[in-house]
Amino acid sequence: MQLTRFTDIGLRVVMRLAVAGEQSVGEQRGAATPLTTKDLAEELAVPYTHVAKVVGRLSEMGVVHARRGRTGGLTITDLGREARVGWLARSLEGDGEVVDCEGPQPCPLRRGCRLRGALARAAAAFYDTLDSETVADLAAEPTTAVLLSLSPRPPAEETG
Repeated sequence: MQLTRFTDIGLRVVMRLAVAGEQSVGEQRGAATPLTTKDLAEELAVPYTHVAKVVGRLSEMGVVHARRGRTGGLTITDLGREARVGWLARSLEGDGEVVDCEGPQPCPLRRGCRLRGALARAAAAFYDTLDSETVADLAAEPTTAVLLSLSPRPPAEETG
């Protein structure tokens, strides 16, 4: 089974956001300077427009909270941190089938083929296996250290 680029980026985004709150103010980034879509695009080495679309979808799902404005940024919600990876991947992938038997050139075997059902069962098993992990599990060590080391930027100046 192969996930779309959209889902791949979505999983990377939530993993990165899951550890963003673990940085203290004295380190690279603190709670006062949440990640932005631009930050995520740079750190995860993906186009900004792709990240923006993914963040929009994750926000609709209640997995990410996006705050606009000067003090804005992205944070992962409790739902996002506790989300099962299979559920998240299913939600980002959509309801499409593994193969398109009915497309513009329908498969001549579609009425008597057992492959379609076998592929649907395999996809369900794939997602079920991913459901054994949460986003927090994926972002745990040793991944935490790698995620926190991505393209650090200096912390925001504190006023006070």
